[in-house]
Amino acid sequence: MRRVLLCQLTATALLAATPAPEFHLHEFEKRVLTQEFWAEGIHAADFNRDGHTDVVCGPYVYFGPGFSRRFAFAPATQSFERTREDGSREVVPGFEGALGSRNAYADVFLTFTGDFNGDDWPDILLLPHPGGPARWYENPCRPGVPWPGHLALEPTDGESPGLADITGDGRPELICFSGGRLGYAEFDPRQPHRPWTFVPVSPPGDWGRYTHGLGWGDVNGDGRTDLLEKDGWWEQPPSLEGRPLWKRHPASFGRGGAQMLVFDVNGDGLNDVVTALHAHEYGLAWFEQIRSGHEITFRRHLIIGEQDPANPYGVRFSQAHALAAADFDRDGLTDFVTGKRFWAHGPTGDPEPNAPAVLYWFRLVRPSDGSLPFFEPHLVDHDSGVGTQVTVLDLDANGWPDILVGNKKGAFVFLHRMRAVTREEWEARQPARILPHKR
Repeated sequence: MRRVLLCQLTATALLAATPAPEFHLHEFEKRVLTQEFWAEGIHAADFNRDGHTDVVCGPYVYFGPGFSRRFAFAPATQSFERTREDGSREVVPGFEGALGSRNAYADVFLTFTGDFNGDDWPDILLLPHPGGPARWYENPCRPGVPWPGHLALEPTDGESPGLADITGDGRPELICFSGGRLGYAEFDPRQPHRPWTFVPVSPPGDWGRYTHGLGWGDVNGDGRTDLLEKDGWWEQPPSLEGRPLWKRHPASFGRGGAQMLVFDVNGDGLNDVVTALHAHEYGLAWFEQIRSGHEITFRRHLIIGEQDPANPYGVRFSQAHALAAADFDRDGLTDFVTGKRFWAHGPTGDPEPNAPAVLYWFRLVRPSDGSLPFFEPHLVDHDSGVGTQVTVLDLDANGWPDILVGNKKGAFVFLHRMRAVTREEWEARQPARILPHKR
């Protein structure tokens, strides 16, 4: 199924090398890969190395560029029964989600890709329901052959783990909680099939399997990647030799949100933090980094409020359980994408569980008068939302970031398109302010 959805519009040149109209629209072409519920996370890579990026959600790879053909690289035996209108029963593949009426949880919460055995073929890392074992699946380099599975880490705790090179060794680490500690797990490239080694950066704490909120980035500008959780940030030391504990800096980033994005919002050269205030209720905010000598504190600025919209465009939705950053309009500023996680706790759990499962990208605007930056919301879709992960990358290699979603409504790809328009059409599509901006 294909559907074109209009959202943020901007007035920049398409390409500097060729003449372009002054006004154009950002549009997203929606592809429904499946309506079956297999995972709350999704990712992509060129798994068969045919030059087209493929999508992975749950146990299935969907081959690009059309994504209509899929292959089960891992067991895909889950199913549930539902009652038809005539009273008969039918078996539906996958876990019970929007195709059913009761709440269920998939055994995959997040998905990442990478070359974990050094053979230059992309492998797949599946993160489980929190508290379970993370496993990676080895690309056999041949079509139609089962992928061997290998234990990565057990237990893997937290609802917003990430995969990034935070140590600077050129290999990605799994950033997560495990055994009541914050840290990262690294694989041994000389023995890739052995379980990964968890390296704690904190002493034991009260982090558990369902802890919300996790991020990474260079907070203090020393060139090293730090870790963030909802109650503070952990400074990476100059040397990781001997696996020292990192220094904790207390801070409050909400009541437990989702991914914590680290980038410079206001252009002062200091990295700020963007995250959800509560993964299962309301609220988005950016936290401005404030320096006083060597002391770093953060000042909260609401994007969407917890008690009221606090948003000049009147946008408000619950359960912003996943965020991802990208420069959607290629203006040099970092934007982000998030939305409503559909049925996070089922059809009767959390605020407004059955409200439209919206998906937005938020455009960073720095006013020319020097006033406070703000994020302009642009609706991508109203019937998909996010899972515990939303992924942004250029699937079709057209230079514009696309959006990938996997959740209880299925698996979706939103392909970013551009269309030249008149000034009148561009102006008509601009989001309308209805409230004064709040700091």
